[in-house]
Amino acid sequence: MAAMDLFGRRWALRILWELRSGPLGARALLARCEGMSSSVLYQRLRELTSSGIIAQSTEGYELTRLGTALSHALRPLDEWAAIWAQEQEHEGEEPTET
Repeated sequence: MAAMDLFGRRWALRILWELRSGPLGARALLARCEGMSSSVLYQRLRELTSSGIIAQSTEGYELTRLGTALSHALRPLDEWAAIWAQEQEHEGEEPTET
């Protein structure tokens, strides 16, 4: 339940999503997460760092071994979300007349 609480916090999963391709500095993360305040960013970075999911490096913040494993574990959810989004698009379309 503690993991669900951590990942359920606003912007936490977005930060992990942005770090999936490699390290990013705080400014880059803030720019990629439009609408997030810097105070929330730094709070989430502290929480994710203290949880062992991300670590600070010379290049910025990056996923740890656990963070990378989490990324792999979430991949099926990402695939499901893509299918779900397509279904939502199709449900919103008006039928075409022939």
